[in-house]
Amino acid sequence: MVDGWEWDSSLFEGSAAYYERGRLPYAPGFVETLVAALGLDGTGRLLDVGCGPGIVALALAPHFAEVVGIDPDESMVAEAARQAARREATNVRWATARAEDLPADLGEFRAVVFAQSFHWTDRDQVAATVLEMLEPGGAFIHMSDLKDPPAESTPLPAPTPPYAEIRELVQRYLGPGRRAGRGTLVNGTPGREDLVIERAGFEAFERHVVPAGQVVDRAPDNIVAWVFSRSDSAPHLFGDRLADFERDLRALLDGVSPDDRFAEHLPPTEIMTWRKPQGER
Repeated sequence: MVDGWEWDSSLFEGSAAYYERGRLPYAPGFVETLVAALGLDGTGRLLDVGCGPGIVALALAPHFAEVVGIDPDESMVAEAARQAARREATNVRWATARAEDLPADLGEFRAVVFAQSFHWTDRDQVAATVLEMLEPGGAFIHMSDLKDPPAESTPLPAPTPPYAEIRELVQRYLGPGRRAGRGTLVNGTPGREDLVIERAGFEAFERHVVPAGQVVDRAPDNIVAWVFSRSDSAPHLFGDRLADFERDLRALLDGVSPDDRFAEHLPPTEIMTWRKPQGER
């Protein structure tokens, strides 16, 4: 994984309740893009690794016979189960497990998706294991917000969230190093997942950028939830200073937008897929 850092179970401790309210959604067309790209027809099984509160798994569930979501955070899995029950999604099940625990007797899958989660894993080990778990021609899916999207020309009806100032506030409380569980990420998380996945034996790479083209209104509660949904500012990191930090965060937001309204452009979603070779079991 990352030099000098080891995963521990507190990485997203306390974040599950804030995740869906705080995180911006994926571009609305991501499901249709995957259905077309992979020829999804309601058959086969999907594994969502690092499923969080089930956002991607539940969106894709109508297009598979069964969906399995795993996440190492018990509260994330519990939130995913609550969301599934609310939506009456009967073809999904959840398990508390790390990607490194795979295959975990979960069986064979038509597709495995990592939605902004692959960088937290032992990538070489996990990619090799996923290759073995896929049916011939099965798909490895990597999803994330598009990094460095083109500038938007549409004017915003309210101020953008003051992300730079929020980062400075977090650092005043937690120190300059990016916190991650009980450790610190000196150089951030690794990139170039394409090299890792191709090294594992996947082929037939495809890249899809799903445009968003939407302006999203955000209230202060959404911005606070975004902060607490992140690994580097998860609630437990603040200890007994959590209430003080939230007070200062809300004061910062009020100073930027006294009307309690923010707006931002929804980022495009980048989807990359690779295939297991057809002749490989």
